[in-house]
Amino acid sequence: DMMKTEEEIEAKEFDVTSGGGAVTVTMNGKKALKSIKIKKEVVDPEDVEMLEDLILTAINEATKHAEELVEAEMRRYNVPGGLNGLL
Repeated sequence: DMMKTEEEIEAKEFDVTSGGGAVTVTMNGKKALKSIKIKKEVVDPEDVEMLEDLILTAINEATKHAEELVEAEMRRYNVPGGLNGLL
């Protein structure tokens, strides 16, 4: 059962946006970044820092979602803290 749960976690994907949808990242349960989508209107050569912040915010939020999923699922098997990064 635990191996099946691990496979399900790995297959799960999270779409997270920042900047009101200006940046969207997709990450799987293994915390592997699958894609980054950036709306054209947010690309401003005069304000690269804002775009960098939007990307970081979206990635950090997706990572948080993946970690929460692993922790919640592994708690069912009495594995404290998920698998401590093993997934």
